[in-house]
Amino acid sequence: MKIAAAAALALLAVSGAAVAADPAPQSPPPPAPAQPRTQSIAQPGSLSPAAVADLKDATGKLVGRAFFYEGPRGMLMRIEVGGLTPGWHGVHIHEKGVCTAPDFASAGAHLNPGRKSHGLLHAQGAEAGDLPSFFADASGVARTSLFSDLISAKGSGGRAALLDADGSAVVVHAGPDDQSTQPTGGSGARVVCGVINAPAPPAAR
Repeated sequence: MKIAAAAALALLAVSGAAVAADPAPQSPPPPAPAQPRTQSIAQPGSLSPAAVADLKDATGKLVGRAFFYEGPRGMLMRIEVGGLTPGWHGVHIHEKGVCTAPDFASAGAHLNPGRKSHGLLHAQGAEAGDLPSFFADASGVARTSLFSDLISAKGSGGRAALLDADGSAVVVHAGPDDQSTQPTGGSGARVVCGVINAPAPPAAR
């Protein structure tokens, strides 16, 4: 019996040492934060954009792009932009094609040749540059399509022209647009701006 007990104690000691020597289980590393895909948005299918804009933040960093497609009743804008605060953001077309950081005041007021009041919900609205707000996800990235029947690349159908003599710009604001309060819907500071240009001609082969 004494021999058997001694053998059992020895076995326990060896087992205990083996367990103690086992490394502690490691927690998996946290997932890497999502990064804005500022270069990923591209011309969809066979559509050719009538206008484009490179979107930059207050430091001059490229954070997104916007493409404008001409239709018989207005323009479709496809936009992808990163580096925003998560949540809703107002976006407008401004009257001058100049985006001087950091406050982008150089872009002027909203595009408004008809001298309307601001807001898609205002009784005396809307300005030609008014657009619906869009939502940035938890990583600060927004990918959206917006439509306006008030604008055109060159003013066709009596709509306001984006590519006129002094140009125009896309401006994203810090907060949402309530589509009624004057003059900007309470959307706050200008945080992203992009000059709207005609697309570059395809490279010669």
